[in-house]
Amino acid sequence: MKLYHFSEDGGITSFAPHVAKTSALDGAYVWAIDEERAPMYYVPRACPRACFWPGPQTSLEDRERWFAGVNARFVIAVESGWLDRIRSTTLYRYEMPPETFELRDENAGHWVSHETVEPLSVEPIEDLLAAIAESGVELRITPRLVVLWQRVIGSTLSFSGTRLRNARAD
Repeated sequence: MKLYHFSEDGGITSFAPHVAKTSALDGAYVWAIDEERAPMYYVPRACPRACFWPGPQTSLEDRERWFAGVNARFVIAVESGWLDRIRSTTLYRYEMPPETFELRDENAGHWVSHETVEPLSVEPIEDLLAAIAESGVELRITPRLVVLWQRVIGSTLSFSGTRLRNARAD
């Protein structure tokens, strides 16, 4: 199993547990994402994104509505206002040692550790659009995420939303 942490800072030598500003959890953690869901983080850190995919509970109607003709593991939807930043940002993918991590959210692929972690390696990702395209997921670009996200969470799809507080409100 591979776990990753993504950052726009390529010089991190260790990750200390901390309380994330947006966390509803008590306690300090180091966060990581599993390899399957890692492409959700192939965008700038602050970029709002709605990710969704058919799960075991997904109705045939929702599968047809959202994934007819789509041969992708999942969809990442971002706002068009972020496209230039996606094109110009370099991310760093840190591979994390899995030994101290425990599964926090199986659906979203989130793992946490209560211990300080030293990454096994770091790799720059300079072309985020190419990384998304090569990962077998679909990128959807929309002017606004809010209505799309409301429809996704009201469906029978599996989903994970990140930095949605940064989405356009108008």
